[in-house]
Amino acid sequence: MKPIRLPEPPSPTMGVPEIFENGAYSVIRRAVVIGNGFPGSENQSLGLVRALGLYDKHVLFRVTRPRGGINEWLHWLPISLHKLLYYIIRRIYSYLRLIASRRRRLSPLPSEKGGSVGLSSILEADSKRIVNIARESYEKDGPLLVVASGRDTISVASSIKRLASEKVFLVQIQHPRSDLSRFDLVVTPQHDYYPLTPQAQEQVPRFLQRWITPREPPDEHVVLTMGALHQIDFAALRSAASTWHDEFAPLPKPLLVVNIGGPSCHCRYGTDLAKQLCTFVTNVHVSCGSVRISFSNRTPEKVSNIIIKELANNPKVYIWDGEEPNPYMGHLAWGDAFVVTADSVSMISEACSTGKPVYVMGSERCTWKLADFHKSLRERGVVRPFTGSEDVICLSISFRFQKAGATHL
Repeated sequence: MKPIRLPEPPSPTMGVPEIFENGAYSVIRRAVVIGNGFPGSENQSLGLVRALGLYDKHVLFRVTRPRGGINEWLHWLPISLHKLLYYIIRRIYSYLRLIASRRRRLSPLPSEKGGSVGLSSILEADSKRIVNIARESYEKDGPLLVVASGRDTISVASSIKRLASEKVFLVQIQHPRSDLSRFDLVVTPQHDYYPLTPQAQEQVPRFLQRWITPREPPDEHVVLTMGALHQIDFAALRSAASTWHDEFAPLPKPLLVVNIGGPSCHCRYGTDLAKQLCTFVTNVHVSCGSVRISFSNRTPEKVSNIIIKELANNPKVYIWDGEEPNPYMGHLAWGDAFVVTADSVSMISEACSTGKPVYVMGSERCTWKLADFHKSLRERGVVRPFTGSEDVICLSISFRFQKAGATHL
């Protein structure tokens, strides 16, 4: 597996939007990020802002849904309808409590972690406020860059563009599913267009095809990426290498990093994959100096328990206990090779950005567009399946030798 050489930024002749032709900072000096509270989405927006050199010039707003209790049954609704319905339910419940207060005591409406989560506790992204920021700063700073990611941000982001179309440049990350004309630029993974391929069309009954999005191929203001945008670049890795030097520098090399996510609708797995992963790690650990394992907040307890039980007593293996500080960035900076579970496009994309060998566990379990994502990576030689027969020492030496050769080209 050859080291990945990251591409140079696009030149002005490659069809980038006119507003960026002379460099982003020459036209845009401020940015607003509209997030949805999920790191996987917000990191993509922040990664784009960072790549444009505007990280120190951005403000983060969030569109947040009510969570917990009955809200877990309402998350499929459009966010505006979800909030309205939740507000009505709260009012009805308060009225019933008032009527019944003299007869019996009602328990609070169930919500997240046993508390009461109402609309007043939600940090909102206010489209009118952001429009005012764009108008007030336009004369001095030029157009305001607005970057949004995730389904819940679409309505707020498109409202901003409608109210101040000449004073903002709107970038929507992840495919908005309809009416792309609402945005100046849409940045989305290539596998989002998998439903248009012949293979996908064969999997969907004809009467359902009209409901599968996107329905049209990408037009001139859609930018396709291989994976997810993120904040991992050379500067971030250098900084993490320095921050985590005292902990990672003394570790025996090579260092194998194992990042474990959690099952999803298009990548289902359980304890069977955990047991297989333990077997494979046991097989390759003889060729490792150290193994570092970490779980995400989506990892099921039954999966993490098996891995801890099987590998925690191995002297070469360290399993992060979830306590801060999170060593994730240190792993990316100091790891010599990576094993990542197939469910997480973000973790795989971040590992690949290091240019080091990346192995994927469980890609054969993926379906639909996630399977297409893994197929594309394998065809480009960016990742390989993790089989448990890898020699990590040879991988590390080969990578360092090829990297040194590439440096002198």
